[in-house]
Amino acid sequence: MALPGRKKGPSQFEQAANGEMTLLEHVRELRNRLFKASIAIVVGFGVGIWLATRVRTLLQQPYCELPGSLDADGECKFVQLGPGDLFLLDLKIALWVGLIVAGPFWLYQLWAFIAPGLHRHERRYAYIFTAIAAPLFALGATLAFFVVQKGLEFLLSLSDTSINTTLEITRYIGFVTNLIMIFGVAFEFPLVVLMLNFVGLVSGRKLLSFWRVAVFVFFAFSAVVTPTPDPFGMTALAACLCLLYFIAVGVALINDRRKGRGKEIYAGLDDDEVSPIDFGDSEPVTAGARVEAASTIEPVEPVGGPTPVTPPKPIERNYDDMT
Repeated sequence: MALPGRKKGPSQFEQAANGEMTLLEHVRELRNRLFKASIAIVVGFGVGIWLATRVRTLLQQPYCELPGSLDADGECKFVQLGPGDLFLLDLKIALWVGLIVAGPFWLYQLWAFIAPGLHRHERRYAYIFTAIAAPLFALGATLAFFVVQKGLEFLLSLSDTSINTTLEITRYIGFVTNLIMIFGVAFEFPLVVLMLNFVGLVSGRKLLSFWRVAVFVFFAFSAVVTPTPDPFGMTALAACLCLLYFIAVGVALINDRRKGRGKEIYAGLDDDEVSPIDFGDSEPVTAGARVEAASTIEPVEPVGGPTPVTPPKPIERNYDDMT
């Protein structure tokens, strides 16, 4: 025999989704989730401090693997202009590593606050886009890591042999991380295309008709963001973006076919094209019957005059104007 227990009430997520929480409760929930996310970032920052030197060594590899980057002692050395530049650089790297390490936790806190305001299908789409966004960003960052090595090799080959080139550590790390960030964000463009299609703003056929413009924009963007004028980095980034764009268009076409888009009555008409009129099932309009002679029409009686209005009774002045 089961013992009677306390009845479990609705969860905080269900209360927010049903609109049962007050404004003060929403603010309190936001405060608690921001506090939890901050704790996670602080813990991740501690892990980042422990890994900062290793990450900095990894980011130095594209330059250290180039011929001529080692000194007479066989070491790859950089220069710092200020006494605290390396320390501040390690703190910056630790912060980035901490955000990445604690990313699943603080992203969950952000999502748990936003998700109750979304519909079920919108939450499903968000899960799919989030699952695709992380691998795409990692793929773009990996491509940037290899493009950096080719770009540095080209740029350093332009220097004079009479000049001893030694890179400043903070500017070099900033150059590498900025390029990684740009490539990673650029690889998220197919997700934007899919989002526009899934919400119904643009169809797959319309996206496919823009493929020439998209290819031109990708090559122009790649020519601007790549650090060197050599065709290797530009072509690699532009080719990857074009491939991802056509994959996104293919998914958009499948989504349109699944939802039955393009089968509407006027879907095949241009904006300035007149819709055709079908006369196949229409019946001819026949002339109406003729009206009989005017002598057979009965005369209309005149309308009586208005009824006089009874004058109002005098108002008793026992009260003032306010009462």
